[in-house]
Amino acid sequence: MARKVIDEPSEEIVANAKVAREAKRGPFARLSLFISQVLAELRKVVTPTRKELLSYTAVVLIFVVIMMALVSAFDWVFALLVTFLFGTPS
Repeated sequence: MARKVIDEPSEEIVANAKVAREAKRGPFARLSLFISQVLAELRKVVTPTRKELLSYTAVVLIFVVIMMALVSAFDWVFALLVTFLFGTPS
């Protein structure tokens, strides 16, 4: 399993945000602050191991196949019902 990390902004990000709020900044300074905050958050990202990635992929694929079968079954049943109610087109 991936490491469990509490997703709280670091003190540096909070301090920078407070400074940004207090001081009127130009558009380029705000953009620079935004990019630095994005990079700080990206450093917190934990990538899954190969085993986790394969298991997540398998779960998603199995779920998609099950949902496709369910929707196909409903489609077939509704087609039979419509054909029974309205007859076959001539």
